[in-house]
Amino acid sequence: MEIFHDINHSELRRPTVVTLGVFDGLHLGHQAIVRTVVERALLIDAVPTLITFDPHPRQVLKPETAPPLLQTFNQKAEGLRSLGIQQIVVLNFDQQLASLSAEQFVQRFVVDGLQAREVYLGKGFAFGHQRRGNIELLQTLSRQFGFHADEVAEVQLRGRRISSTMVRMLLKAGRVNVARRMLGRPYGIEGTVTRGHGIGRQLLYPTANLDLQNRVLPTDGVYVTLAFVDGVWRRSVTNIGKRPTFGGELESKVETHLIDFDQDIYDQVIRVRVLHRLRGEKKFSGVDELRAQITRDRDRAIRYFDSEIVRRNLSFV
Repeated sequence: MEIFHDINHSELRRPTVVTLGVFDGLHLGHQAIVRTVVERALLIDAVPTLITFDPHPRQVLKPETAPPLLQTFNQKAEGLRSLGIQQIVVLNFDQQLASLSAEQFVQRFVVDGLQAREVYLGKGFAFGHQRRGNIELLQTLSRQFGFHADEVAEVQLRGRRISSTMVRMLLKAGRVNVARRMLGRPYGIEGTVTRGHGIGRQLLYPTANLDLQNRVLPTDGVYVTLAFVDGVWRRSVTNIGKRPTFGGELESKVETHLIDFDQDIYDQVIRVRVLHRLRGEKKFSGVDELRAQITRDRDRAIRYFDSEIVRRNLSFV
């Protein structure tokens, strides 16, 4: 997959089928749009292409309302690649770009830049100055410039619209199972393993302390997780929280205990997929009580992985 920062005509492969948006989280709604783009591009021998923005437009227009992102750019790009997108055009969203009218945006980037044959938007997506660009305007411009434009129907889960905002709310509430259904996969975070205070090893359960790349975490608590280490998805239990038993921290930390694995992985980047919430964070009376609870958490995680339905649904277990 090729990634372009802005559009250089000499570099781009043409013709294209295009969509545009932030696509944070790549939930099932995003996947439906991307699938449409990829399938249509295959049918008309075009390049499936996505235009996205960095930073998030609200970070420029209304910084106080800008959401924390569910994914880093690299995580999003990897997901788009796996779905079949072959080109990503990353536009620097600044006041100059924000001032472009919807018509100017379409002509400059969609028509002149990408020579798009077809363009697909998610339901309700708006673009251009004052968000005047919508599917109706795009279809009017498509007749002027000679491309096809259409809107992809929204995806719902039990009558509820799937959105990045909803996924953030679910994670904040600890409802990782529902978030997983909206994402079509377990929520994932990643970070570099750093040296902690050695508390986990004192408790006989060594943990990998993560310096995170992601900004959005599930609410504090203990979770059944999978950790991608040395090319293998490994069973794990992850604590997200402020360590109240040991005096507390100002910000939540992430510590992952790898079940039946005890090797030096300091400075490695590992991925963690959050599968199931076991309990909330709790302050214990001391080390012995905490150690007993960690043993129970670990045993519950092992039973979770050993259940037939989990083994059937998680092919990497």
